[in-house]
Amino acid sequence: MALDGLTLGFIARELNDTLTGGRVDKVQQPEKDMAVLLVRAGGHNHRLLINANPSGTRLHLTDKSYESPLVAPVFTMLMRKHLLSGRVTGVTQMFGDRLLRIDVLSNDEMGVAREKQLYFEAMGRHSNLSLVQDGIIIDCLRHVTDDMSRVRRMLPGLPFELPPAQDKLAPDEVEEEELLRRLMAEGGRLDRAVSACVSGVGAATARELCLRLTGQEQPQASEIRLEAFEEALTRLLRGLPAMAEPVLVVDEHGLARDALPFPFLSVPGELQKPCATLSEALDTLYYERDLHDRLMQRSAAFRRSLKTAEERALKKLAAQEAELASAARMEEYRVAGELLTAFGSQVPRGAGEAQLPNYYDGGTLTVALDPALSPAQNAQKYFKRYRKAAVASRVAAQQKENTLREIALIEDAIWAAEQAQTQEDIAEIKEPLRREGIIRREGEARKKQREKQGEPMRFVSPDGFEIAVGKNSVQNERLLKWASGNDLWLHAKDMPGSHVIVRAEGRQISEEARLCAAKLAAFYSKGRGKQVPVNYTLRRYVKKPGGTPEGFVTFTEERLLIVSCEEYEVKAMETVATTQA
Repeated sequence: MALDGLTLGFIARELNDTLTGGRVDKVQQPEKDMAVLLVRAGGHNHRLLINANPSGTRLHLTDKSYESPLVAPVFTMLMRKHLLSGRVTGVTQMFGDRLLRIDVLSNDEMGVAREKQLYFEAMGRHSNLSLVQDGIIIDCLRHVTDDMSRVRRMLPGLPFELPPAQDKLAPDEVEEEELLRRLMAEGGRLDRAVSACVSGVGAATARELCLRLTGQEQPQASEIRLEAFEEALTRLLRGLPAMAEPVLVVDEHGLARDALPFPFLSVPGELQKPCATLSEALDTLYYERDLHDRLMQRSAAFRRSLKTAEERALKKLAAQEAELASAARMEEYRVAGELLTAFGSQVPRGAGEAQLPNYYDGGTLTVALDPALSPAQNAQKYFKRYRKAAVASRVAAQQKENTLREIALIEDAIWAAEQAQTQEDIAEIKEPLRREGIIRREGEARKKQREKQGEPMRFVSPDGFEIAVGKNSVQNERLLKWASGNDLWLHAKDMPGSHVIVRAEGRQISEEARLCAAKLAAFYSKGRGKQVPVNYTLRRYVKKPGGTPEGFVTFTEERLLIVSCEEYEVKAMETVATTQA
């Protein structure tokens, strides 16, 4: 369910109770459309996440840490200047809609206390966060110029104007007579009428309210006694604050799918997991998805360059294979030269071709001739073509081998880029490609950002075996060096994928642990979602040939498992890992 005004109202009340009186100790801007404020309140540190990205607009407390860019954006610097050491004096939802105001009292350069406001607008593609003082915009996350909007400009130094008001009733100010008049005027489906009349009520929430009051999610207004309905709806809307009982909605496999401010009757009870706060539910719902989406956005140019490199390598391979096919005729040239040398005396001078006995197969061979040359000269011409083709064949074969290795590296990098979870992971994917000359090296300024190594994924089997999964070739190489001889090594057969290591630690690795590891190898491979053949053997039988790129290995004594794996199975092992860590 999208963040509608009703849900934002629950968040506003939650934040007002938690943050009011707190001191702003830190301001971050991890992304261009995201801000994180560290507020010290009630003896605890609280991270307030404000995300104005259209695909994940939200505002809530988070327990996750976010890295700041090396150079702070201008908006960050201004927020630090105006908000640091300030006290949060209130968090208010405005008009029952997707607009929230955070009031902060802080001292200016002269030491005079001044009121500042942060306005958060959860308006889809128009979402924004604005820092305002005395009604004037200090700055905002998203600048809006005349070219972008004729209705409302959002630029530093301009007066802050609230978004155009909708002709709807705020939930906490609904008057029965006015609500009844509007519902009657709307008519049709009652859930749509409620959404059209009451501010901040999205489609899913409107259906839930109708279900609670009529027993139907989409009743027709003509079939309902509207006087009784609007009275019950008014009481329900005014009693919403007391209904706060946030839940995380999961699917049948336990994966987070939605966050609700109170249990919905329209959602099966067994799929609703109680949460201490609505912030906790939203944080769980969005964190991993948001992290992956942002990383994909930041690495989009890199992934496009990989696709271009792959297309270029495939064209080069086609040309090399064509050259090899042409060079395959070199044996014909050698045989023709030898037969002309042996039987040249039988060939009349000036002939355009000759039928010569072929002592290799007992038949005859038709040999094309240059009439201007003698049989001996024609023979030398054929030997020269043979030597040239032989050299071309060796060169083309070596070039093809290099190209195939390049394609394998690129395919592995394309797959790894889709699995990446951090910027460090992306940096590690790039490094082998740079060493092979597939992509260019970056400047020194970029190198400084990659000092930290990415970490492999960690899991634990139900019977307690630690399982490590590499996310790219560099981590795969690191896992090989980390593993002991009796550890189990697994990899999807003949496709890009992760190296998986099961730590033995002096124990006999169980069949259950081996199956879990095989499922992880299948899930973290190009074959995800299908039945995947997975090779496994002891680490001692896995060798790293000299001169090969990271992640390239040979192995013996292998066996094969064919498995498939779903996301919920991976999550279950992650949960076990968290519990036992």
